[in-house]
Amino acid sequence: MTARRLVFAAANLLIYVALLTALSHALGPSWLRPVLLACAAAVLPWYVLGLTNGTIGLVRLLRPPAPPPWADAPITARTAVVMTVRNEDPARAIARLRIIADSLTATGADDAFGYALLSDTDKPVIAAEEHTLMQAWQREAPDADRIRYRRRTDNAGFKAGNIMEFCRNHAAGFELMVVLDADSLMSGPAILHLVRMMQAQPRIGIVQSLVTGLPSPSPFARLFQFGMRHGMRSYTVGQAWWTGDCGPFWGHNAIIRIAPFRQHCELPVLPGTPPLGGPILSHDQVEAALIRRAGWEVRLQPVAGGSWEDNPPTLPDYISRDLRWCQGNLQYLRLLGLRGLRPVSRFQLLWAILMFVGLPAFTLLLVLLPLAGAMLRPAHPGWLATLYGVFVLIDLWPKLVGYCHTATCRRRLERFGGPVRFLAGVAAETVFAWLKIAITTLHTTAFMVALCRGRGARWTAQRRDATRVSWSEAARMFWPHTLFGVLLHAALLLVSPTLLVIALPYTLGSLVTIPFAALTANRQIGAWCVRHGMCATPEERDPPPEVARLLRR
Repeated sequence: MTARRLVFAAANLLIYVALLTALSHALGPSWLRPVLLACAAAVLPWYVLGLTNGTIGLVRLLRPPAPPPWADAPITARTAVVMTVRNEDPARAIARLRIIADSLTATGADDAFGYALLSDTDKPVIAAEEHTLMQAWQREAPDADRIRYRRRTDNAGFKAGNIMEFCRNHAAGFELMVVLDADSLMSGPAILHLVRMMQAQPRIGIVQSLVTGLPSPSPFARLFQFGMRHGMRSYTVGQAWWTGDCGPFWGHNAIIRIAPFRQHCELPVLPGTPPLGGPILSHDQVEAALIRRAGWEVRLQPVAGGSWEDNPPTLPDYISRDLRWCQGNLQYLRLLGLRGLRPVSRFQLLWAILMFVGLPAFTLLLVLLPLAGAMLRPAHPGWLATLYGVFVLIDLWPKLVGYCHTATCRRRLERFGGPVRFLAGVAAETVFAWLKIAITTLHTTAFMVALCRGRGARWTAQRRDATRVSWSEAARMFWPHTLFGVLLHAALLLVSPTLLVIALPYTLGSLVTIPFAALTANRQIGAWCVRHGMCATPEERDPPPEVARLLRR
């Protein structure tokens, strides 16, 4: 693993330095040059990491792993399947937990499992419905003792505090727990695979499964999950190769060894006041770092299958989730110096920060673009154009690798609807992703400025199901983005129409934010996509039993 990590670090550093050096030589002398280089230095790390992970993933995908020797081992460990909820739709969440329970029953190994709904709900009407539905499940079950409902009277520590309270006070008799969010779904065989992995390797503390999106009638969710399905495949396979026993934890659809988690994963309370002080919001990667510090392994299982979640159904829902992640990840700045962390764990925290810190620099680059077009005389215009093309390729690389992996196998291609539907999905998702990143980059930049002024995101229940975003709602929320887009594109048009056209992949989204938000939540467009199989995933075309049952609800 040390050799792998050195290769990974050297490759990233070499590519990063080469790109910055080439950009420095391509830019002509100007007071803007150091500013542009500083912005590029902040933007590039996240994209370079994607390039190296995707490339390693491509190589690994060409050599599928053999089944492990423990693939059919008997189940001996007692496992709790726990779902955390807070003011969610009770019927929706509990139905998923029951589907998981029934899927485990179908495997014949359900005697080793118990189920718990861990509620932090503070709305009496929702809490009453949770209690009623769980009681009904207990009455119908042959062994009601295996089904538990626990509701806390406060939300101390948020989701992490909810799970830790279960580990301390309600996990007696269980060695392992599978943690789920309210929108999670897993198959019985997928859970058995995780349990067997924990049984075979007793030094593993956490195994994170690869989570994929569930079928959705929302145009936004369909386009998003189509791209994520392909990009995450290569990215996580590459990530698993070099992280090894220091893998990531995403907080759900994962299995945890309860005893070491309870002993070592108590989260610190950060000094200062919110938004960056107080309780840690993005708990998962910190817990992974803490359990690894104690000598327990964290593994990523990068094989898709049997582990699903819902994706945000609209642009406002996606942004709301992204801003909560942004605030939580930026809290890691105060944890980078935590004593005793493994180097890779410390880098994982830095990696989560890099996901967001480059966005204000990207926004500043866009703001400076008209000025650069007017004032900057590149020393090597051809180099500059080539570097821009290289950046676009790096941006797309993890998804391109995934798309090529699908396209080179007829069986995989048919699972996504055949060549025509697949290529149409690739084209639509690429345009969608470019428009989305322009919008979310601008929105996150404004949010990070607000964080510096002490204003953070609210941690509330997410909308899970497809819903409509009216044109008036989109206009109220996104008129600043549109104004920014109008001013930016007008300035670029005056300075250089050629530069305007070249920059469109990263600028057009701000100009069309309002129609983008409304149309990607349009139910008629969603119904057309479903009818014609546009951006359909394998779970929609040939649903596994668990997904089929969910879709019938």
